[in-house]
Amino acid sequence: MLGTGSIILIVFAALLIFGPKKLPELGKAVGKTLREFKQGAQGIADDEGKEKAKADHTDVK
Repeated sequence: MLGTGSIILIVFAALLIFGPKKLPELGKAVGKTLREFKQGAQGIADDEGKEKAKADHTDVK
C-alpha cells in the first residue's frame, strides 16, 4: 500500500508535469474511471451470485 510520503511525492510530480489547471480535470477522470470499474466488478459479482443461486436451486429435488 502507498504511504503518506509516496502519495505526497506522486501529487507533487503530477503538479509539476500537468500544472495546477489540469489536475482537477485529471482527478475527475480518474474518479470516473474508478467508479465505472467498481460498477463493472459489482455487476460481474452479482451475475455470478445469480448463476450460483440458480444452480443451487435446480440441484434441490
